[in-house]
Amino acid sequence: MKKPITYKDSGVDVKAGEELVNSIKSIVKETHTGAVLSNIGGFGGLFRPDFTSMKDPVLVSSVDGVGTKLIVAFKAGKYDTVGQDLVNHCVNDIAVCGAEPLFFLDYFSTGKLDQSIAFDVIKGFTVACKENGCALVGGETAEMPDIYKDGEFDLAGTIVGAVDRDQIVDGSKVQKGDLLFGLPSTGLHTNGYSLARKVLFSEFDINDKPEVLNGISIGESLLQVHKSYLAEIRELKKMEGVHAFSHITGGGIEGNTKRVLPEGLKLDVDYTAWNRPAIFDLIQKTGNVPEEDMRLSFNLGVGLVIIAAPHMIEELAIWASKRETPLFIIGEVV
Repeated sequence: MKKPITYKDSGVDVKAGEELVNSIKSIVKETHTGAVLSNIGGFGGLFRPDFTSMKDPVLVSSVDGVGTKLIVAFKAGKYDTVGQDLVNHCVNDIAVCGAEPLFFLDYFSTGKLDQSIAFDVIKGFTVACKENGCALVGGETAEMPDIYKDGEFDLAGTIVGAVDRDQIVDGSKVQKGDLLFGLPSTGLHTNGYSLARKVLFSEFDINDKPEVLNGISIGESLLQVHKSYLAEIRELKKMEGVHAFSHITGGGIEGNTKRVLPEGLKLDVDYTAWNRPAIFDLIQKTGNVPEEDMRLSFNLGVGLVIIAAPHMIEELAIWASKRETPLFIIGEVV
């Protein structure tokens, strides 16, 4: 008689998945507001939005991942920041459209479920959801041993937000002569890691601390949390002369900012207008990376671009001073 083969024998532990769901229920619930009508574990997340303050509400959604930044997390054995990266990345993508985040859903897929690692990742989701004022209403945890090696996993997330139709920021107000203002990033954010890893890990170990990084290790620098610009955008979008925003992700400053330009307009970016964080210089020098590739692959220290009329220089300078945040003029619309 053949030995019976169970689902667990094939590499999928349903019980472990159920235990994970039970272990995260309390931290997930901390992200919920009165609009959430369900807890995780159901077939769908129930969310009842309050649109009474909007005349013509429009839903805005985005889906993304964190790419091969995960491999850095695997090497470092640090899993509590990549969840924050994912939420903040998704929030930024809808915030630049003028939207406020409502709720977030995640997808966590792995070879063999390690409950402690999954808990750390999901805790990162909850930290960022609370910081951005959005609810984590559900997700999916999948074990796929034939696709992922032990210790590996992948992440994806979906954000849904809302904006009043007449408050949508779509770049339609952008015009020739507008200036490009940059807000600093917290490092690579979630893009360019395939190039960064190929260069840096051919010369350095994850715990090495090159002198140029001033006491910070390679791993710590690469795992800096992707910054959320929601709070800044909330204030800036109320200013009459601010015309558009660009979240700088894959494709660099120009590749992303041209997405909000009306037809017939182009960008003139001055890449010498700000000091790049040391990690980018280290990547370029270590790998002899061409400048063109640096500009295409990385944010180079600018995580958000604000497109505004020239007369906004003083007002934006005062705003940045009050916030104690650097603000660079990095080019113009031509």
